[in-house]
Amino acid sequence: MKRNVMAAALFGVGLVLASGCATHSTPSTFNRSEVGAARTVEMGTVRGLRDITIQNDSRGVPTATGAVLGGIAGSTIGSGTRANTAGAVAGAVAGGAAGNAMARGQRAGVEVTVELDSGRSIAVAQDGTSNDFRVGDRVQVSSDGTTTRVTR
Repeated sequence: MKRNVMAAALFGVGLVLASGCATHSTPSTFNRSEVGAARTVEMGTVRGLRDITIQNDSRGVPTATGAVLGGIAGSTIGSGTRANTAGAVAGAVAGGAAGNAMARGQRAGVEVTVELDSGRSIAVAQDGTSNDFRVGDRVQVSSDGTTTRVTR
């Protein structure tokens, strides 16, 4: 029994380390996988700004991590196989709910509408506020085909 709980605990710790903490990306923050990757760069002019709310999109990792850790903690409640099982199930449900709630946080963002020098207009949602830019600012728009950033 102790061996199973220890294995489950190590697995849960691994999930927590793999999931990492919630991070906020800014236009000047790059993930390790983005370093050294080629990005296209275009110049443009800010034509519009709008403050937005960015909601984290839970992909299930915080929920699963919470469930595993809650299950481990719950299995230590009571004595006997049935009590341990009931505690593990209750702990998993509570931990999963807590992990899910933590993943659904919100943060401030800005949508920047840019008229590119090519004549095309784009809108980019990113972390920040409308105070980071002014309509008429000359900006650089860089993209790797997936992630696009607007910087002054």
